[in-house]
Amino acid sequence: MQPYTTVENIASKTKVWLERIRPFNLHEMRLNTAASALLVVDMQRFFLDETSPTFTCGGLAILPNISRLMDAFRQAGRPVIFTRHEHHPNHLDSGIMGWWWQGMCLEGSPESEIHQDLAPRPDEKVVSKHRYSAFYNTDLETVLRGLKIEDLVIAGVMTNMCCESTARDAYYRDYRVFLPADGTGTINEEMHLASLLNIAFGFAYVTTCQALVEQVV
Repeated sequence: MQPYTTVENIASKTKVWLERIRPFNLHEMRLNTAASALLVVDMQRFFLDETSPTFTCGGLAILPNISRLMDAFRQAGRPVIFTRHEHHPNHLDSGIMGWWWQGMCLEGSPESEIHQDLAPRPDEKVVSKHRYSAFYNTDLETVLRGLKIEDLVIAGVMTNMCCESTARDAYYRDYRVFLPADGTGTINEEMHLASLLNIAFGFAYVTTCQALVEQVV
């Protein structure tokens, strides 16, 4: 199956997506850099390896864009936070997800590691999570409150699963949420676009990585 987007065509695809959601993407915001953080969601080998049962083709296309976002936030001295979706080898924390999904990402495995192009620095926070939302039963909210974060940029995979779930939970907690259409990815275009529509309509401002990079000053 051909990927719905690639590094080569994601810029042109993004223009189409943004035009499609424009009537609903009405809550335009400008990033308050001094109170912002970047959350990189589940950019792990488990989702980016073509042989994985949960290979996410859109994740490969967004790697360079997320890398540029990370560079901008780091240069501005703003936090870059990562998540890893992983489960205990004995599936103590799998619950219904163990039945729902083929294959599980196990903690401590090579597959659970974040892609080498986006490797966290030793002083950067990595949140281990067991469900879609990065807020569910994790210390993410405690970390964000401690850092006095108000604006949260969410990038990573999958747009319609962990990114959207996290964006919804961030909105419920009164964060201003920014989601780059070309900094999130999933397994097909229909799911990606549907999620962008949902997010723009109710939870976040959908923008681009380049627009955010230009605001991180």
